[in-house]
Amino acid sequence: MTTKIETSKFDHLSLRERSDLSCDPGEGLRTNDRAYPLTPTLSERASLVSTPWERVGTADVATSTDPINAAQSFRSSARSDTRTEPRAVRFAIIAIAVTFLTVFVVLPLVLVFAQAFSRGVGVYFSALSDPEALSAIRLTLCVAAISVGLNLVFGLLAAWAIAKFDFRGKTLLISLIDLPFSVSPVISGLVFVLLFGAQGYWGPWLQSHGVHVLFATPAIALATVFVTFPFVARALIPLMQEQGTQEEEAAISLGASGLQTFFRVTLPNIKWGVLYGVLLCNARAMGEFGAVSVVSGHIRGETNTMPLLVEILYNEYQFVSSFAIASLLAMLALVTLVAKTLLERQLDEGQIPRGD
Repeated sequence: MTTKIETSKFDHLSLRERSDLSCDPGEGLRTNDRAYPLTPTLSERASLVSTPWERVGTADVATSTDPINAAQSFRSSARSDTRTEPRAVRFAIIAIAVTFLTVFVVLPLVLVFAQAFSRGVGVYFSALSDPEALSAIRLTLCVAAISVGLNLVFGLLAAWAIAKFDFRGKTLLISLIDLPFSVSPVISGLVFVLLFGAQGYWGPWLQSHGVHVLFATPAIALATVFVTFPFVARALIPLMQEQGTQEEEAAISLGASGLQTFFRVTLPNIKWGVLYGVLLCNARAMGEFGAVSVVSGHIRGETNTMPLLVEILYNEYQFVSSFAIASLLAMLALVTLVAKTLLERQLDEGQIPRGD
């Protein structure tokens, strides 16, 4: 003979569980053979949520048989729930953002190209083919190549050490990498003047041996390297930390050497991050003005980079030539922006999480 249990003792159970509970005098408390989950089902969750829009979203997920469709419907309902502002408020926010970008970004770029071509295409290319302009372009490309090459090596080594190993002084190394972000480029240029100037620490010795650093290409390259060296390392450190060390450990356990592990395992995984850091480093190197202005000496035809030449020509009222050189830097900025967007997409789709 089976008797029903007093249900008040089991108020924490659902109606379905309480209805299946029974008690037999000879066997004591028992339940039906059906097993119940410890957590409520999606349908039960849909009935327990507090707000109507939560019940609708959860019910859609509960009734969906496809997990992918269920997740997509849940995300879409969540996105629609966040749009609580009135349409007029959203329109005003978007209008303010677009107006700000138009006034401070788009309009200056349009004016640069308009002034550069104000006297025709022939005058534009004549300004770019001037010997002084060609010298500035060559020097800028040379300094950028030196800076990118050195910072690429340093960035890879620093990111490898910080992401893959634990050692004393790790926090200090990260702080030193971020130092150029907090120091003015003019101050960094003055530091090299104090080191390599005629009254500096190493200046007299270098001059006695016929080595010219300050007011020459070496000083420009050193100042640019200092300003740009965080970019590659900062692009790679979070990426390599996200990937962990499991693949490198597996490669070493299979007999791979350190170089083989780096070139065959680590480097393919961070290739898009390397290109991203190189891109930012190159753009910063070509557009550097403050530090280069301090150490270059402004020797026309020898130590003027493109940004310095733009200033000199503008101060001399050669507006077409000045804006012609500036348009090259603007085109570099646009190309950098497009490439940066593409590389960020590759990083999101192919690296974090990895899709290889």
